[in-house]
Amino acid sequence: MKKLFARMSGVFSIAFLVFSTHAGGGFASGNQTNTYFIRFGWPGIIGAVLAMILLNWTFKEAIVMYNSRGLKSYKELFETLYHPFDRLEIVFEFFYYIMIIMAIASSISGSASAMYEFFGWSYGISVVAVSSFILVISIFGEKLVRRMGSFMGIIILFTSILIFIVGSIKGDFIHQISLNFYTEGFKNLRPALVSGFIYAGFQCVQIPSVISCSGVLKDEREASMSMKISFIINTVALVLSCVMLLSWSKYYNSVEGGAVIPTLTSTRAIGIGWMSKFYVASLIICLISTGLSIIFGFVSRFENSKKLSRIESIGIRRFGLALFVIILSMFISMAGFTNIIKYGYGYCGYIAISFIVLPFITVGYYKNKKYLQADFQPKLLLVKIKN
Repeated sequence: MKKLFARMSGVFSIAFLVFSTHAGGGFASGNQTNTYFIRFGWPGIIGAVLAMILLNWTFKEAIVMYNSRGLKSYKELFETLYHPFDRLEIVFEFFYYIMIIMAIASSISGSASAMYEFFGWSYGISVVAVSSFILVISIFGEKLVRRMGSFMGIIILFTSILIFIVGSIKGDFIHQISLNFYTEGFKNLRPALVSGFIYAGFQCVQIPSVISCSGVLKDEREASMSMKISFIINTVALVLSCVMLLSWSKYYNSVEGGAVIPTLTSTRAIGIGWMSKFYVASLIICLISTGLSIIFGFVSRFENSKKLSRIESIGIRRFGLALFVIILSMFISMAGFTNIIKYGYGYCGYIAISFIVLPFITVGYYKNKKYLQADFQPKLLLVKIKN
């Protein structure tokens, strides 16, 4: 019983880590959802589902490839994926470094904006407070990040679902979606599907942090189960976000600055005070969780590099790496939350479609299948000989 509980605990912890990392920009703020799905109307919901299928399938193949071969870094993972063209790994490095800066910058900017909008805190003080918290937590290692990701994921899941359901009902979503279908038909379906690929692509920045924590998944079955749970959780939350924002899109687009954090604008319009407070708390947790998970993936990649080997303390190495990327991200955050998501994320999404998503669900799937079959056959032959 204890072994079963331990296994399922690991399965759920990785699923919630993926969810909590995705949640910050993906649907809690509403900015990414608005940019990549809402503008297409009802087909945006289909695009959102496609994005989650592609994302969790990609993660599943990455986890299996990483754990089955005992790989030690995401560099080794992508060299294995691209082999015999190992040097193509540099494409992911390029994508990852850009996305790290933008993702952390958007997390810091979004959190500070929420604190400024709702609590009236100084934007500068909020940026420093959020950055300091992420910095301190990120140096304590994989177990703390995984546990915090799971804890935050549970809070975010129930909070966001409650808000999105109430918001959708208050916004008369059935009428709004029916009206959109009647006036627009299927003309936006194709671009919505393309946007689903782009969205899944830039969300692949999570890969290093996910595989770094995935050691609790013992085999392909557990990896598959974890990503199926992740798919269900992420899809339900993202679709509910799309439905709510579709219901309120005309309102928040008519308010100055209302589309920066559209979910907050919509939640305020609902007129339930406690819900707005609950949402802001959830939003800040989402954004901090996203920044924390991504920074941990970056720190894990470089903390054991030869150039840093002279520093004996692992804690100091982690602190220095995290401090460097946070300071750089703080400067980038001045470009604005919406610009980072619309332009930076969008261009990186196109890169990721060709070099991450499609390779993992085709070549990666094939290589994993062949590798696991080859690993299983000698064991099966040994059993037959003993019998």
